[in-house]
Amino acid sequence: MTSAAPPPSPPSAIRTDTAPGVLTGPDRAAVQRRTLRVLIAAQIVAGLGMGSMLSSGGLLVERLTGSQSLAGLSTTLITLGAALLAVPLAALSRARGRRAGLGTGWLVAAAGAVVVLIAARFGAYPPVLLGMLLIGAATAANLQSRYAATDLAEPGARAGALSLVVWSTTVGSVLGPNLSGPGEAVARPLGLPGPAGTFVFSVVAFVLGWAVVHTLLRPDPLLSAGTGHAAHAAGPDGEGFAARMRAAMRHVSASPAALTGLTALVLGHGVMVAVMSMTPVHLAHHGASLSVIGFTISVHIAGMYGLSPLVGRAADRLGRVPVILLGQAVLVTATLLAGTAGSRQWPVTAGLFLLGVGWSCVTVAGSTLLGESVGAAHRQEVEGLSDTAMNLVGAAGGAFSGTVLGDYGYGGLNAAAAVLVAPSGALALYFVLRRR
Repeated sequence: MTSAAPPPSPPSAIRTDTAPGVLTGPDRAAVQRRTLRVLIAAQIVAGLGMGSMLSSGGLLVERLTGSQSLAGLSTTLITLGAALLAVPLAALSRARGRRAGLGTGWLVAAAGAVVVLIAARFGAYPPVLLGMLLIGAATAANLQSRYAATDLAEPGARAGALSLVVWSTTVGSVLGPNLSGPGEAVARPLGLPGPAGTFVFSVVAFVLGWAVVHTLLRPDPLLSAGTGHAAHAAGPDGEGFAARMRAAMRHVSASPAALTGLTALVLGHGVMVAVMSMTPVHLAHHGASLSVIGFTISVHIAGMYGLSPLVGRAADRLGRVPVILLGQAVLVTATLLAGTAGSRQWPVTAGLFLLGVGWSCVTVAGSTLLGESVGAAHRQEVEGLSDTAMNLVGAAGGAFSGTVLGDYGYGGLNAAAAVLVAPSGALALYFVLRRR
């Protein structure tokens, strides 16, 4: 006599443990909704930490060194740190899931902010730079959160899910810089230089971001999707880390779709950073007030993040490549409008808004196309490589844009940025023709 089989679980049940297992049907949809809520919450909380210190990092470095020319090192080192830490965090996600990868990124950033605070308290300049480098882990975690949003998403909703996480960054980007005043009030009783006070908020925000991910991101989306697990951490045939990275690069180079997404993503980011970083300088040289400069950058940020849900919906309905091509056209229009503005302020502001919209198009559609064009065995390595390339090109764009501005003017800088759009546009067109 055989024993009766246990009753099946209700279709709507959600697994809340972290044991690896592939979810399907209603389980998958329910966990995806939960995953998006948790990722958005973590982005908002931890994003405040990034936004609060980005406006004061340069001021702190200038205060400690007495050199205005060295103030830009803070942003450069954060970007470099993000580039260096993107691949290790992606590898950690592959081995232990998104909770480990994203959570570690926020904790490393919190440790970096603590290093900055201690060094600032004693007036030590080199450790501040080390802390800035570690804070780059927050940028790396921020970027990889967008890929985590697609782990369990259905093919027709991946771009929309990714765009919601990108959109949630708006809160920190807009509200964070406004913490500079309260930061100075916090700095005084702690014996810190005024600009260092915002790093206290950064420590709290990064730790809260880790707590949200570590506590609530259950079940882990990557493990539940069956594309990341400790048992497969060594990759196909047990290959090591270096071999996996080489295989991932070969995988991307052999896929026109992946190449199209990667090129659009990386070059679009470089165009945006190069033009955006020198726009305040250009406006100031033509007599613009700080309020006008601040308004222009705010409009630019609104273009980057505010419309991303609409961009994601378009990428799901119209296709990834059409939205990438649209983004290239918008970027070229932005550089044309801003580059021919001369001393007029409104075309520069309008151009910066379009620059943000173009960046949103190539980032949302390019990231989605890249993620779905590579096999599960290489996906996390490719994600890490793409974020590393984005940050390296962005750092290079920011570093060289000042030289180009000095030699050729703001119009020349925008012209060079427009030329940089050409390779990704050509690849996207080639991909469309090849499919036809």
